[in-house]
Amino acid sequence: MNDHKPLRVALLGCGVVGSAVARRLVEHADDLTARVGVPLEIVGIAVRRAGRDRSDVPVDPSLFTTEAADLVTRADIVVETVGGIDPARELLLSAMAHGASVVTANKALLAEDGPTLYAAADAAGVDLYYEAAVAGAIPLLRPIRESLAGDDVRKILGIVNGTTNFVLDKMDSTGAGFAETVAQAQALGYAEADPTADVEGFDAAAKAAILASLAFHTRVAGRDVHREGITEVTASDIAAAKEMDCVVKLLAIAEKASTDDGEGISVRVHPVMIPRSHPLASVRDAFNAVFVEASAAGQLMFYGRGAGGDPTASAVLGDLVAVARHKVNGSRGPGESAYADLPVLDFGQSWTRYHISLDVEDRPGVLAQVATAFASHDVSIETVRQRVVTDPDSGGPRAELVVVTHRATEAALNATVETLSELDSVADVVSVMRVEGA
Repeated sequence: MNDHKPLRVALLGCGVVGSAVARRLVEHADDLTARVGVPLEIVGIAVRRAGRDRSDVPVDPSLFTTEAADLVTRADIVVETVGGIDPARELLLSAMAHGASVVTANKALLAEDGPTLYAAADAAGVDLYYEAAVAGAIPLLRPIRESLAGDDVRKILGIVNGTTNFVLDKMDSTGAGFAETVAQAQALGYAEADPTADVEGFDAAAKAAILASLAFHTRVAGRDVHREGITEVTASDIAAAKEMDCVVKLLAIAEKASTDDGEGISVRVHPVMIPRSHPLASVRDAFNAVFVEASAAGQLMFYGRGAGGDPTASAVLGDLVAVARHKVNGSRGPGESAYADLPVLDFGQSWTRYHISLDVEDRPGVLAQVATAFASHDVSIETVRQRVVTDPDSGGPRAELVVVTHRATEAALNATVETLSELDSVADVVSVMRVEGA
């Protein structure tokens, strides 16, 4: 490539992230030219609606266009920040077919149809980079894909959604309820007007699929991820966690697991209790953090801002510089690695621990019945705490039992909870929460 010929960059989207990318491309043009070896020239910015005031983006207004399909055919690199499945998928496939490398922040599309994008990149001999799709500014995917390529990643625990971390953190620190804290997150701009994708775990599940695919060299789609959100987490759950010196977090968990048929992988998103001594417990507000366990490297943690215009733009521009250098050098970065092709295990085969709170009769033999219920499903009890309370209806004594189990399969633990709920001596299974990190 001619050393002085600019690389043509097309931007899809000019929202919070897209506009931040455009500004940094302009404001840091000289530095980026020095790092890449040739200038990076914005040849167009695709937007949904023409005529809006975009004076905060320091580019020639003529660069804004609603003709995204045409724009992607005349670029060397396409940067996509619009999100969603369509039309993003068709635009990126068209871009690669016309020889453009792609940088995307689209976690939903990668989790839905990543293999199709990888195949298109391979066929066209171009790059597909997506560091910004998970955990915003945090350098995470490239270390997993490249720095740990010679290691055996065993487990990933991640706080990958800032909205839910903010909500749970405030519930823990202030004692506020779920609805009140979500409203606070919305007022501060941490949550959308419709927070469903965050609080129901859809966003975290897409990111978990991407992390598992890279870490375990296996194709994992968003539909393979067991998903539970935080809408059912109560102030009582937060209080119970405090009694155990724990905090409640929504974690994306991906790990290798052994079964009777060999090794597989478990990928899930749900609330858990983790000890306050664990590094993830100290992640506050809307920050993200991902804890990685590998055979040789041991335990690693990646921490930082997981969303926002400038933080996410940092990750996008890091990818942009990488693929631009490849264009200049006539090389490519790593493509999809799915050689392991491990089975994604059914959720019931995943291993975890449970914290179970029971409202029971205060009489002899109840504890033995409860212990028998656990033993009948081969679930070992780690600790039991009992507290006598007053029945609000009869005024008589009742007991609150809190049981923490050793690790067992999800299926065995779930069956145990069902058995407990059927005992005459158990008035109510008050709460059930998984425990990790101990």
